[in-house]
Amino acid sequence: AEQYSNVEVRKILVSTKTSDGRPIQYLKTSSPEVTALEVTFPPGGSTGWHQHPVPVYAYVLDGSLTVNMENGQSFVFNRGDAIFEVMNTLHNGTNLGSVPVRLVVFYTGAVGVPNVIRQEQTLPQPRKEPAQTGE
Repeated sequence: AEQYSNVEVRKILVSTKTSDGRPIQYLKTSSPEVTALEVTFPPGGSTGWHQHPVPVYAYVLDGSLTVNMENGQSFVFNRGDAIFEVMNTLHNGTNLGSVPVRLVVFYTGAVGVPNVIRQEQTLPQPRKEPAQTGE
């Protein structure tokens, strides 16, 4: 990590792969656009099944988020975890806990390209106990 004389720097995560182990991809565009959001999931709250056509990075400020993938994999991300989200893969994030989950999310997309594509078809509901945990 970079070092500064009066600033503390803590490395959270360095990776060449997304949370499901696929290589990180960058969007090729002449019109880049970055969107930063704070997202809050109440207990029981869920994103619904969706996918991202752009790279997405998140940081868990509070709580514990369970992410189920269309292939049956499941990951849990806790307070202090960085998330390198999957691209072009259906997934559903759910707060299975009793306290709100708060994330800071960064979409590194392009002007005119949606950050999220919702899935209309119903896929299996989130498991109560995840099969795998995130870093």
